[in-house]
Amino acid sequence: MLCQALCRFGKKLVRRHTLAQYVTKISPAGSLSTLDIVALGVGNTVGAGVYVLADEVASEIAGPSIMICFLAAALSSLLAALCYAEFSARVPQSASAYLYSYVTVGELWAFITGWNLILSYVTGTASMTRAWSLVFDGLIGNQISRTLSERISLYVPYVLTEYPDFFAVGLVVLLTGLLALRASEFVLVTTVFTVVNLLVLGFVIISGFIKGNLHNWKLTEEDYIMTMSRLNDTSSLGPLGSGGFVPFGFEGILRGTATCFYAFTGFDSIITVAEEAQNLKRSVPLGIVISLFICFLVYFGVSAALTLMVPYYQLQPGNPLPEAFLHIGWAPARYVVAVGALCALSTGVLDSMFLIRWMIYVMADDGLLFSVLARMYTRTDIPIVATVASGIITAFVTFLFGLTDLVDLMSIGTLLTYSLVAICVLIVRYQPEMKDEDDAAGVQQNSGPVLEKLTMWGLFYPGSPTPTALSGLVVYVCSSLLALLLTILGLVLAQWPVLLLSGDPVLIIVVVLLLVLITGITGVIWRQPQSSTPLYFKVPALPLLPLLSIFMNVYLMMQMAAGTWVRFGVWMLIGLAIYFGYGIQHARRIKPTAVRVQTDDLELNSASTSWI
Repeated sequence: MLCQALCRFGKKLVRRHTLAQYVTKISPAGSLSTLDIVALGVGNTVGAGVYVLADEVASEIAGPSIMICFLAAALSSLLAALCYAEFSARVPQSASAYLYSYVTVGELWAFITGWNLILSYVTGTASMTRAWSLVFDGLIGNQISRTLSERISLYVPYVLTEYPDFFAVGLVVLLTGLLALRASEFVLVTTVFTVVNLLVLGFVIISGFIKGNLHNWKLTEEDYIMTMSRLNDTSSLGPLGSGGFVPFGFEGILRGTATCFYAFTGFDSIITVAEEAQNLKRSVPLGIVISLFICFLVYFGVSAALTLMVPYYQLQPGNPLPEAFLHIGWAPARYVVAVGALCALSTGVLDSMFLIRWMIYVMADDGLLFSVLARMYTRTDIPIVATVASGIITAFVTFLFGLTDLVDLMSIGTLLTYSLVAICVLIVRYQPEMKDEDDAAGVQQNSGPVLEKLTMWGLFYPGSPTPTALSGLVVYVCSSLLALLLTILGLVLAQWPVLLLSGDPVLIIVVVLLLVLITGITGVIWRQPQSSTPLYFKVPALPLLPLLSIFMNVYLMMQMAAGTWVRFGVWMLIGLAIYFGYGIQHARRIKPTAVRVQTDDLELNSASTSWI
């Protein structure tokens, strides 16, 4: 009796929405060229990161080596982007990461993916409104922060922010009201803001190389002492570290890379418009790679210019670029840069708030969140309850947490989501072709059940050239084991690097054993037959690239501070309580419906449940 109950419970956790095969009509080519897709990716990626992160990472975490941090974060994002490109080929719709998890690894992981996406969007919106407030506050002489910090304090070290930013909360409430009144994407306004932002950042880069001083990459303790003697208030100075280009060592670069990952989280906007591309096979992968490369160049150039203009320990928190022009004596330019910052942050806030609302609506419509959140306002077809809920959650998070905490929390949620996507890509590539339920039932009646026997020989030399149910199960189990082993390896390498370098025999044996197991299980997956389903893009070098993406994501997650993990744990506990208390009982099975998919004379697997 108990075994049956546990079996039923386990089946609920892995319930999946099915991808059925459809013979779809070849739709007219979409309206977006490769250039349009690149512009969209750059517009949704460049902006908030450079204004939010530059001072936080350079002043206290990595110093001038922030450029290396952006490079490492860009490489990690590229691996995740390739995985995103493949699943966009299978499910070219919004909310695909959540849906893709639903159709590959099951309901529980789909909920975790969706819940983490909500976390990423909420913390992204909150961090950008905080940054918006800081930039505006800098223009009026820091009157807002000074008044609030003197009269109201919530400060609890490593837990709550120093002071509640009512201005940022008010901005969230205002934008929530706009979302409730109007559902358009403000495309023209967003485009204008993006152009202004890129022009301003170009101005910053050129100015930095004109007015910068290479000595700021070679600072010593003597420079630090001289700076202290010139300043009346030394409390604004950050730590010196060991000076030079890498003042906080390799550990600072790793910690900075984990935080800088936040700056590249907008590329997934390309995936949501994949079906509108004129040439799916060419535009989407090219758009992802080119937009990430442009974003890296911008971040690299701005961080180089900033650390050349201002010694890293003198960077002011929250508003570095405008203040840098004060430092070099170009005071009027600070207003130009501030306008660019406000434009970029406004665009990011609007986009993120739309994503919060629709992600909540999608999960509620599937029954994983409370059904009231899926209620629509009939006059405008806007999910009004989800809109209000997203505003309340974002305002609450903005009120309680500081900018650095929000950035780290968004990064850890995004890294976990990207890891889940990579696992899904790995699993689905090795699964047998999915058939409609009626067809599958007919085949079983005509041919009877097909039993496959798992042997050690069969693990490395499967008998079928095409995926079978058994080979698919082998990959499913091996992928889960690899995810666990890569997590343990990342934890060991991140938490005890000094012991490893010192030659601690126990840890060396553990690492070697983990590497042997990972290599062996990877070899088992590599020997399994892959699906031959034609797609406009597939991740190359399977299974290595998805596994490398998972390892890099996990390793970066391990660089996060303990306080970030505590906040993330609380968020996940709330989510799991909602799922096991409500979602698991109310999740509904939805019959797949055909969706518009552009093809190149190919039949693609596609289905939709509830879409953004």
